[in-house]
Amino acid sequence: MDTISLKIPITIKAKLTDKLRARIVSELTESLKRVDMELGQLDIEERKVLAEQGHNDIQRMQAIRAHFDQEREQRAEFKEDTQKRLEDTNHLAPGAEIVQGQLERIVEVKIGDNIRELMNVEILVEDDKVVAIRS
Repeated sequence: MDTISLKIPITIKAKLTDKLRARIVSELTESLKRVDMELGQLDIEERKVLAEQGHNDIQRMQAIRAHFDQEREQRAEFKEDTQKRLEDTNHLAPGAEIVQGQLERIVEVKIGDNIRELMNVEILVEDDKVVAIRS
């Protein structure tokens, strides 16, 4: 066997423009609004469930509270991470390259190929247009 097909990752980076910054800030702001609404809804649901249970079964009430506390904690962590990303985005210099994700490509590899050159490929995008393919 002299050749083999491999799936190799490609890093997608975006050049930070005013348009991209505005889109990221908008998405993060919407996420923050959504998580705030979810936190408020959790409080309402917890009160409702506790009221329906009555005050007789203390273990059951503790389990319900623990469940809602866990849900609140998850959303609070998400909110904190999102706020940090928003802050970081606002501090990035125009033209900064930010990782947007990864894709995969199929590559035919043969004996003698430099695997490092095949593996280290990235695509740079500016305002949704490919501006460079680097290896």
